[in-house]
Amino acid sequence: MQKTISRTRVTRPNRAMLLAIASIALAGATGCGLGGRWGWHKPYGSKEIRAVWVTRWDFKNPSDIACVMENCRRAGFNTVLFQVRGAGTALYRSRLEPWADELGGRDPGFDPLAIACVEGHRRGLAVHAWVNVIPGWYGDKPPANPKQLYHARANWFWRDASGQRQPLGWYSSVNPCYPEVRKYLCAVMREIVDKYPVDGLHMDYIRYPNEHSKAYEGRGAVPDYPRDPRTLAMFKQETGKTPDQAPQLWSRWRADQLTQLVRDIRAVTLRARRGAVLSAAVGPSPDEHLRNHFQDTRRWIAEELVDAVFPMNYAQDMATFDKRLTAWSKADVPVVTGVMFDKRDDALVAQQIEHAGRSGRHYCAFAYNSLFERRDASGRPIMDGQSASRTGLRNRVIPQVRGASVQAARSGPWSR
Repeated sequence: MQKTISRTRVTRPNRAMLLAIASIALAGATGCGLGGRWGWHKPYGSKEIRAVWVTRWDFKNPSDIACVMENCRRAGFNTVLFQVRGAGTALYRSRLEPWADELGGRDPGFDPLAIACVEGHRRGLAVHAWVNVIPGWYGDKPPANPKQLYHARANWFWRDASGQRQPLGWYSSVNPCYPEVRKYLCAVMREIVDKYPVDGLHMDYIRYPNEHSKAYEGRGAVPDYPRDPRTLAMFKQETGKTPDQAPQLWSRWRADQLTQLVRDIRAVTLRARRGAVLSAAVGPSPDEHLRNHFQDTRRWIAEELVDAVFPMNYAQDMATFDKRLTAWSKADVPVVTGVMFDKRDDALVAQQIEHAGRSGRHYCAFAYNSLFERRDASGRPIMDGQSASRTGLRNRVIPQVRGASVQAARSGPWSR
C-alpha cells in the first residue's frame, strides 16, 4: 500500500487577520516598510505595479546605485527588484554568506542593499530584495573562497544517480529536499528582511533549475536530479517507492519539498517583517513549470504563501504572450507580468506592456541594463553594441511607462 506523503504545515491566520494585525503593529510607525510605501488601508496590488529587475552586474559603487534609482524613478517605474543574492554569495553585509564576486569577493566599503533602500525610498520607490534561492554557485570554475557553499557544504549540492555533481558552467543548485538546506535558506532570507527596511522579498529560481544549459553541452540530456542515496532513502521512507517505480509520485514529492521551503520562508518573513511583500518569479505556464521544474505556483497561491507572482512571460510573439496571460487571469494574488526588454524590438515590447497592463495592470521589465547603460569608474555610460537598442527602447517605451505615473510625468522630458 502506498504511504501518504507527510507534510509539515505552518498554522496560518487568514489574510484579513494578517492585515489587521500588521495595521495595528505599524500604526504611527515611520520607516521604509510596506506601510510607508503602499499604505495598509489598501492591499498590495491595488495600485499599478511598474517594476524593473536590477541585476547584480548593474552597480559597482554607491553612485551607481543612486543613478540606478534615479533612472528608474524618471522612467516611471515605482518598484525596484534589487538583486542581493546570485548564487550563495551576498551583495549586502551578511553574517552567513561571503561577498559576491561581482563586488570583488570582499567588503567593497559600502552596503549595496542599505544604500538601495535609502536611495530608492527617498525617491518614492518600493525596494524589494531580489534573491536567487536554490542556486548555490554560478560559473565555469569553483569559487575561490573556501567558505563558499560549493566547498563548505559540498554534500548539499545536487548529484545524479552515479553520484556526480552537476557540471560547472551555469547555476549549481542545493537540494531543497534536505531539511537543513531549507533551514539555512530561511536563515538567509530572514537576515535580509530583519536587517534591512525592504518593502519586499522577491524569490527567483524558486524551482528546480534543471533546464538544459551550456554546462550540459556534449553530455546529452540533463540527469534527473537529485538522485543521491539520502534523497532516495527519504522518498522511499515516506512513500515506500523508488522514483522508477512511481515517477509521478517522485515528481509530486519533489514539488512538495519546494513548497515546504516556500512555506518556511513565508513563516520567517512574517515573523521578521510583517509588512514585507513576499513574491516569486515563476514560469509563464504554471502547469508546465510544475511538470518540468516542480514549481507548484497554484498551491502557493491557494495556501496564501505568496503575496504576488511574477510570471516570466518572455514570448517573442504576441500570440504566445497573450495565451500565457490567460493562464493567470483568475489568480487570487496580483500578477506582475515579466516582460523581456533585452535585445527586443521596441514595438513588440510596447505592445506587450500594453497587453500586460490591460490584463492585470502590473508588469516588470527584464532588465534595467536593457534600458540603461552601466557606468565606468568615472561615472560615464559604457556604450556597447546594445546601445542603439537601448535608445530605441527608451524612446518608445519610457513615455508609455511614464504615462501611468503622475510623479514621473512631472519630471520633464526623458534624457539619458
